[in-house]
Amino acid sequence: MSSYPPSSPAQPTTLRQRLAGLRGPAVPPRPLDARALAALAANPGCGRRALLDGAGVDKNALATALGSPAAFGQSQFAIVRGNSFEAKVKGDGGAELLRLVHAHLAPAAEPPGAAARVPDLTAAGPEGRAARTALALREATAAQAWTLLDHPMLALEVAGSPAYLEPDAVVVHPDGRWTVVEIKSFPMIDGAADAAKVGAAARQAAVYVLALEKTAGKLAGAEVGHTVLLVCPKDFSNLPTAAPVDIRRERSVTRRQLDRLTRVEELAAALPAGLSFDPATRTTEELVEAVAAVDAAYAPECLAACELAFHCRDRARTAGAVTALGRSVRGELGALTTVEEALAAAAGAGCAEDPTAAALQRAARLRAEALESAAGVVA
Repeated sequence: MSSYPPSSPAQPTTLRQRLAGLRGPAVPPRPLDARALAALAANPGCGRRALLDGAGVDKNALATALGSPAAFGQSQFAIVRGNSFEAKVKGDGGAELLRLVHAHLAPAAEPPGAAARVPDLTAAGPEGRAARTALALREATAAQAWTLLDHPMLALEVAGSPAYLEPDAVVVHPDGRWTVVEIKSFPMIDGAADAAKVGAAARQAAVYVLALEKTAGKLAGAEVGHTVLLVCPKDFSNLPTAAPVDIRRERSVTRRQLDRLTRVEELAAALPAGLSFDPATRTTEELVEAVAAVDAAYAPECLAACELAFHCRDRARTAGAVTALGRSVRGELGALTTVEEALAAAAGAGCAEDPTAAALQRAARLRAEALESAAGVVA
């Protein structure tokens, strides 16, 4: 039986109040970043992550309280090294960064010189910074001059909830084109970097491009480039080098997946009154019940992208869900959603007209014949 009180008539609350109650009234919302959005877009069917991210819940603290902590994030050494490299790239008014953008993405344009602009984007709060960034983009586009926006703030609506994103840099070209620049500390050896890391950077950049397109759509002459510039250390040195990365495929996939997300207010409305994910005010049992109240879509890929992955994996294994075996297995098994059902079908207990059950029976028969033949050879 649920430990939460039944719903009762009450004064209507706003979505912001409802989300504050979910994470804990005294807990500040944890902001969404591009990496989290890229991971969310990779698993749009997971209402659990959509709700927790939309409410700004600290999933790391929640996972620890549930007894399934996950180690995420860079080491302190990697963070210091990355900050040092970014400062080097942006030094001297961003001269080196602008040179790389010009060389790789706009060689026919007038090269940036001392007149290149680096506007101040300081403002109060993320909303203020996003507004200041939009103004700077508008001014730079109208000025038709090379402009470097250092850590601008972009706004993007995700599942009905605003997310504020902070790319490393955005460069405005004299022709009005806007380019996202991703600065990473992993090396680019002989002109190529680790494919997995480049793919992750491309997915992050796609989120920034989607956010920029919202602003560009309101300005005449503005265009967001679908080729971003990846800046990394050259070989084993600390010297910057760069490579253009076409993110049109990542942008299309991310846009489609984000559009599929259930809106946060719909997820929150389906929860019982009084439910909270605040570890400071709820027992472990209450937190387990709260998390279970929101449907999840666990897959092994979640282990590299979500703080709650270990908890969700344990629950999937306990329930015998085939999702714990991977999305490809889940897709092949069709209506068979548990390991027990799949084994029963392989043993002949499934519907004879079900092609999945028939395939499993045939596979089990072939396996038995192979084992029998192998045993005969050994004997």
